[in-house]
Formats: sequence, C-alpha cells, structure tokens
Amino acid sequence: MRLYIIFSFLLFAVICSSCVDASRVKFGRLCSRPSNSNIKRGCDRKYGCGHYGASRGKQKHLGLDILCADGAIVYAPFDVKLNGISRPYSKNNAINNGINLSGQGLCFKMFYVKPDRYTGTLKKGQRIGRMLSMQSVYPGIPSHVHVQMCDRSDPTKYF
Repeated sequence: MRLYIIFSFLLFAVICSSCVDASRVKFGRLCSRPSNSNIKRGCDRKYGCGHYGASRGKQKHLGLDILCADGAIVYAPFDVKLNGISRPYSKNNAINNGINLSGQGLCFKMFYVKPDRYTGTLKKGQRIGRMLSMQSVYPGIPSHVHVQMCDRSDPTKYF
C-alpha cells in the first residue's frame, strides 16, 4: 500500500510538471516590420476592426490582427510545432494561406502568411515565412497577421 501511494504521488508530480499554464504564455515578436513588437490593428472605415469579437456583418472576428508589413519576415512567437496548412477562405485568392501551430500548451493559426514549410518544429524567433501582400485583395487595409486560436477563443490575453 505504501509503495502504491509513493508511486501515485510520483506519477502525479510528473504529470503536473509537464502541464503548462497557458494563461502565463506571451507571444514573442511576430514580424520583422514594423520594428515594434506585436502592435494590434485598430479600426478602419472600410474593413472594420482587428480586435477579437469585432463585427463582420452577421459574423464576429474570431482572431486578433497584429500589424505586419507586406513581405516582412514572420517569426515563431515561442517554440512551436508546425501542424500543416490552414486557409482562411474557402475561395482561393492571393492571401489564402496560413499555418496551424502548437506550443506552450496552445493551438493556434496564423493567416496571410506564406510559410517556408508546413511541418517540423521551430524555436522562438526562428523564421516561419513571409507576410503575404494583403493590398492585392484588400486595398488600403493595414497589413496584418491574423492570429486565431484553434478553439476560436480570444487570443488577446497572450499579447
């Protein structure tokens, strides 16, 4: 019985040590330009606002937009696993690309990015790929990476 209790305690300790408190996770810098770190896109007259929950007609914006210049390098915000392609639109266009990622106990997608690859792992700050030209589809919009949690929850607390 005593051995069972010790074993159970050790197993519990190992499980707890591998758990990540995702509420303490903060995204590192996503883009090479602008040089400031993770500036959230505000609102504009034509396309609306970039915050989570912003109105999109009858729908809600399910991500957070982080300013990123067309062609800028996009970086891993922390150590991540690349889990394949993720497309924001059902119809194809010049910015219909992105990637599904996981790390730090989170699963999230980054849209409007052309990844160098779709599988593997990256360390924090390593290059994921390049920001696509949003101007070709949405003239005048502030270009941005759209960050969306896989469970569609609000990513704002991680920035």
